[in-house]
Amino acid sequence: MTSRAEQTLGYVILGVFSLIALLPIVGILFTALQDPDGVAAFGSLNGLHFENFKTAWEDGNFGSYLKSSIIVSVSVVFFATLFSILAGYAFGLMRFRGSTVLFYLFLLGLMVPTEAIIVPLYYDLRDLNLTNTYWALILPQIATSVAFGTYWMRTYFRTVPRSLVEAARLDGASTWFTLWRVLLPLARPAVLTMTVLLFMWTWNEFLLALVMVSDESLRTAPLGLSFFQGRNTSELSLMAAASVIVALPVVILYIFLQRHFIRGMLAGAVKG
Repeated sequence: MTSRAEQTLGYVILGVFSLIALLPIVGILFTALQDPDGVAAFGSLNGLHFENFKTAWEDGNFGSYLKSSIIVSVSVVFFATLFSILAGYAFGLMRFRGSTVLFYLFLLGLMVPTEAIIVPLYYDLRDLNLTNTYWALILPQIATSVAFGTYWMRTYFRTVPRSLVEAARLDGASTWFTLWRVLLPLARPAVLTMTVLLFMWTWNEFLLALVMVSDESLRTAPLGLSFFQGRNTSELSLMAAASVIVALPVVILYIFLQRHFIRGMLAGAVKG
């Protein structure tokens, strides 16, 4: 049991770190609302100039960039989540020859950075005529995301009581039915947490888009933001507004799924 003084100290510490985390976000928002014709200063507020977002949206062509990011991110998250659930179930609850070796082979995807494979990956995709297409952004990120997703879902499935699986088998449930109708509803927090993480990582991917695509219509939001920054180095308020536009989808997704995200993270911390 913790004393009242310890609880108070804990809330104070959490409050301080929350302020430290929120200050840069508030600073970006205030900067994005500054007068674009005035002297811009990070974090100050001299009015509410919402037209900065409209100007940044139109000048930066962010409608096209966000469309590309949504296509890539949704595709990667959908297929990576599906494959991760299947692979995690197999490695977590099924026994087959070579499972340990194959699982560690999956983990190589977590250990090898994108920077180490980007050059040979470019030439491989170029030989397959896939560069400068959405596939050049989707397929590599599915592969790297499945590595993490398999590890994540395997960890969850290994915490499932064996009695639950055995009871389903005694009732005549197939392996497929056991996964989708018995275990997956219980794994909802873990799956949603993994979905948020994969979406965030895919949305923020920059190097792959920089190397693989040259067509402006295929540029993702982070890459488009980089080009927009290069054209508006002196327009601090417009750059801040563009940054808010690019980050907004991830923030919205987290707000809607925050309860499941926190529940999944806490479950992993306790059970892992």
